Amino acid sequence: MSPDQAAGSDLPTHTGETKSGPADVAESAGTDPWLVVIDAQAVFADSGSQWCAPRFEEIVEPVHRLAQAFGDRVILTRWVPPAEKAGSWVPYFEQFTFADQAPDHPLFDLVPAAVDLGARHTVSEPTFGKWSEQLRAITGPTPHLVLTGVATDCCVLSTALPAIDAGAQVSVVSDACAGSDDTNHQRALDAMALYAPQLFVVTADEILAEASTTS
Repeated sequence: MSPDQAAGSDLPTHTGETKSGPADVAESAGTDPWLVVIDAQAVFADSGSQWCAPRFEEIVEPVHRLAQAFGDRVILTRWVPPAEKAGSWVPYFEQFTFADQAPDHPLFDLVPAAVDLGARHTVSEPTFGKWSEQLRAITGPTPHLVLTGVATDCCVLSTALPAIDAGAQVSVVSDACAGSDDTNHQRALDAMALYAPQLFVVTADEILAEASTTS
């Protein structure tokens, strides 16, 4: 399209009010925020695992602080292999044979630091994304989800995008998530930041400061 054509376009060009953070969109959520701790499991925490998130230990403290502030509104999730492998899951588990185990295998246990949070809700899903019927039954259809956990570039990302498509408001806590490596962690955060104002990338301190002003 030439500049002359663009200048003569009848398409609307006005913009609305800029939303700069979670506080600006809080009223769109159907509930108070829920803290979701994604897949804090041995398979992603143990340094001997092929899927270890190298900075897992660094997110334990900010997740603990957030959980204290959220009280009963904390949900833990677990990734478990699908019982039947179909389609692309077939070559996936041909490559990652070590993970082709029963859901109750110790690989998929929550780490002690997650168990110690005392969360009332745990959701297990055979999918990277945890925005599922089980989760919605707890949070409602258009909640504000505050996402933490691992891996930023897999299960966190895969939870966040379907949730905002469904109308949820999402905050991804950058310093309470760990990626498969630092580069992939930052790439995932940068990609998710493009989805504002449905999704904001924030820090634990920002979430806690907001919580203190609304409590």
